[in-house]
Amino acid sequence: MTSGSSTIRRAAPADAARVAELIATAFAPLAAVAWLVPEPAERQRVMAANLRIFVDHAIEYGHVDLIDEAPAAAVWLPRTGPLPEPADYDRRLAAACGRWTDRFRVLDSLFEDNHPGEPHHHLGMLAVQPEWQGGGLGSALLSREHAALNAAAIPAYLEASSTRSRDLYLRHGYEVGEPFRLPDGTPFWPMWRPPRPAPP
Repeated sequence: MTSGSSTIRRAAPADAARVAELIATAFAPLAAVAWLVPEPAERQRVMAANLRIFVDHAIEYGHVDLIDEAPAAAVWLPRTGPLPEPADYDRRLAAACGRWTDRFRVLDSLFEDNHPGEPHHHLGMLAVQPEWQGGGLGSALLSREHAALNAAAIPAYLEASSTRSRDLYLRHGYEVGEPFRLPDGTPFWPMWRPPRPAPP
């Protein structure tokens, strides 16, 4: 699919490592990432290894939309029925996160405790390579999925990790709830998007 001048395709298993690196790079400035991995020199390696778990899982059980020529990706999981946790999760998490594994477990618990029970599709991650941010690629990825969700009358849910991303999602029809916070006070905003009927 082409959106504007950007071609969106579904990622394959061979893309997983590159997608995880892209997301880790895009997420590097976030306050939550600084809390998860306090050592700056280790952040990219640890985050990419952790994110790879979820990218692999989404490629198998959901989908990852990818723009190759201006790297950007959206990671979606269907939460409309039972969904297994990532394969061999405990071992992979410890191997990826090392001495910071307990911090990632705190984040996992926060996400799980605040996740809505209603059927929906979950936007786990939306990432654009830093030099391409602000050019509409994130909006193109969102619009592609939202059109399908509207047609199927399925809501969407996500956790925004910055005011900038929160404001982007507000422009795309998401409603924001009360934030929940990491132990250092860093907020995440839970956001819900009801499906929109097709215009007459």
